[in-house]
Amino acid sequence: MKIIEMPSPSFDTRGGCAIEYLIFHYTGMQTAQAALDRLTDIKSEVSAHYTIDEEGVVYRHVIEDKRAWHAGVSSWQGQDKINARSIGIELVNKGHEWGYHKFPNAQIESIKILAQEILGRHDIKHVLAHSDIAPTRKDDPGELFPWEDLAQAGIGFWPTEEEAYEGDVYEALSKIGYDMTDKPKTLIAFQRHYVPEVFENNTQCQICDLTRSRLNSIFKGMA
Repeated sequence: MKIIEMPSPSFDTRGGCAIEYLIFHYTGMQTAQAALDRLTDIKSEVSAHYTIDEEGVVYRHVIEDKRAWHAGVSSWQGQDKINARSIGIELVNKGHEWGYHKFPNAQIESIKILAQEILGRHDIKHVLAHSDIAPTRKDDPGELFPWEDLAQAGIGFWPTEEEAYEGDVYEALSKIGYDMTDKPKTLIAFQRHYVPEVFENNTQCQICDLTRSRLNSIFKGMA
């Protein structure tokens, strides 16, 4: 895995916060160069610790002991200051606005290597999507991101098939950690991460048996 140093001026200290989260994003821009330019432009006031392009090349913008500015207004399990507590990885992909597509194999392999190294350096408790921590604002990295594949490599958690969760789904999503300001958007964020199949037949935002099944698995995993 090749790492190219491309520093960003947009960072500051973590203020004593421990690193607890690994957050995945997509760049959502038309070209890799446009994304890299924005992430390293002082005027943009945004950054990430790393960007991985479609060829699998890794660009380092901010060293891990500093706070990058990638999460924006976000929360998980009632905790804000996600930037101070996380490492952010941007993945070059045009995103839903410009032509969302599958993540190439070379990119996925670099994701696995980099994420495994990060997990080995820090006591990270949550591996999440930008859309998980900001469901009312963000869709990335989207329903094509290979969460199940990454979980098999020890990166994050993938739910097994269980009996359907019988309780209130929205209450359960809140207990897992999601912000419930907009319930439909939060349900879609959960499905982007854990039930991507519903996007294949355009049934997202419907509480299907598969959604309840995987939700139940996550609850058992939390116990």
